[in-house]
Amino acid sequence: MAHSHTSSEQSHTHAPASFGRAFALAAAINMVFIVVEVTYGLIANSTALLADASHNAGDVAGLLLSWGAYALAKRSPTLRFTYGLRSTTILATLASGLLFLFATGSIFWEAIRRFSEPVPVEGGIVVVVAIIGIIINSIAAWLLSKGGIDLNIKSAFWHLVADAAVSAGVVVTGFLIIWTGAPWLDPVASILISIAILWSTWGLFRDAIRLSLQAVPASIDVAAVRAYLQGLPGVASVHDLHIWPISTSESALTAHLVMPGAPYGDLPHVVADEVKRRFGIGHATVQIEKPDEAMKCRLEPDEVV
Repeated sequence: MAHSHTSSEQSHTHAPASFGRAFALAAAINMVFIVVEVTYGLIANSTALLADASHNAGDVAGLLLSWGAYALAKRSPTLRFTYGLRSTTILATLASGLLFLFATGSIFWEAIRRFSEPVPVEGGIVVVVAIIGIIINSIAAWLLSKGGIDLNIKSAFWHLVADAAVSAGVVVTGFLIIWTGAPWLDPVASILISIAILWSTWGLFRDAIRLSLQAVPASIDVAAVRAYLQGLPGVASVHDLHIWPISTSESALTAHLVMPGAPYGDLPHVVADEVKRRFGIGHATVQIEKPDEAMKCRLEPDEVV
C-alpha cells in the first residue's frame, strides 16, 4: 500500500495576496453609495433606486462574507480541521447566494406594491444617482477582476457586475420617466431587474450548492480522470475513486489502484503530480492493492462509499 500527497497548492488560493484589501475597498465604497442611493431614492420616490440600494446592501453583506472566508481560508490546518478552514469559501458563496435571493424577492414585492400605490418619480435624480452606481460598481468589480477560478471571489465579482448592469437599467428607466412622465415605469423596471438578477446569478448559486454537497467541481471530468488512472502501466482496475472540493479553488482525490504484479515504485507520486497538472487536483491520495481474494477491498463495489 502506498499513499502520496502533493502540496503544490499551498498558496491556498489562486487569488493574489492583495484580495483582502480589494474586498475591503469594494465593500467600503458600496456602503457609502448605499447611503446616497437610499437618501435620493426616498427624495425621488423611486422604487427602482430603493430596489437597487437593497440589492447593493445584499452585495455588501456578500462581500463581507467573501472577505471573511478569504481570510479564514489562509489559516493553517489544525488537528481538528486538517484541511484548515478553506471550505468556508464554499459556505460564504452559498450564503451570498441566499442573500441575493432574499434581496431580489424584497425588490419584487416592493415593485408589485407600487402598482397599487403609484407616486410621481423624479426621473432626473434617478438618472444621476444610477450613473454614479454604474461607476461605483464598475470600480469595485475591477478590484476583484483577477480572482481566477476561485468561486468565492468570482461570486463577489459577478455580483458587482450585476449591480452595474442593474444601475444601467435604472438609468434607462429614469430617462423614460422624464420622457413619458409615467410613474408605472419605475416598478416595471424593478421587476425586470429582479428577473435579470436571478437569471444571471442562478448558475453561481447552483454551483455553490453542489460544492457544499461535495460534488465533483464542474471543471473536472471524472471520466477522464478514471481513464487516466485505468490506463497507467500495470493497473488492472480502479475503484473507490472520489473527487471533492476542499474550497472554491482546490480539490482532492482518493483512488485504489489494483496492480497484479508489476512493481509500482514511485507511481503514487507520479499520479499526484499528473492529476495536478492535467485536472487541477492538488491533493491526491493513491492506494495500491493486489488482486488477492482473501484480502478483497471492502470498498471495491461502486455502491459502497
